[in-house]
Amino acid sequence: MKKLIALVALAAAAVGAQAKDLVDTAVAAGNFKTLATALQAAGLVDTLKSKGPFTVFAPTDAAFAKVPKADLDALLKDKAKLTAVLTYHVVAGQVMAKDVKAGKVKTVQGSELTIGTTGGVTVDNAKVTATDIVADNGVIHVIDTVVLPK
Repeated sequence: MKKLIALVALAAAAVGAQAKDLVDTAVAAGNFKTLATALQAAGLVDTLKSKGPFTVFAPTDAAFAKVPKADLDALLKDKAKLTAVLTYHVVAGQVMAKDVKAGKVKTVQGSELTIGTTGGVTVDNAKVTATDIVADNGVIHVIDTVVLPK
């Protein structure tokens, strides 16, 4: 009987523990506040909470701080341009660090990112500083610079 009670308690705890999607995972990390604000302004939160899977090259708050304030403020007010920039950071499918290969990869925005693997992984002109932050609908790789579609 004690085993049955323990098993029921364990099952209840497992059901209560909810997996985190990409947005919740980024917010919980604490260094993606600007990204979270931008996703909300662009109306992309629900998209990145959907089933996916997605691979997100996520710029940190420090990466967004490199963008001149006037430019960032203007971007946050231009929903179409903001959406294009943010979806340029997203690739369909879940690509783990061990599977990354140099070359071009198509983004959700439609343009291609250039992935480099010499001297560390780069995405266009951004360095990947952390990899394989797994969410229940994809993976986040942290980048140190906001990348812009060409």
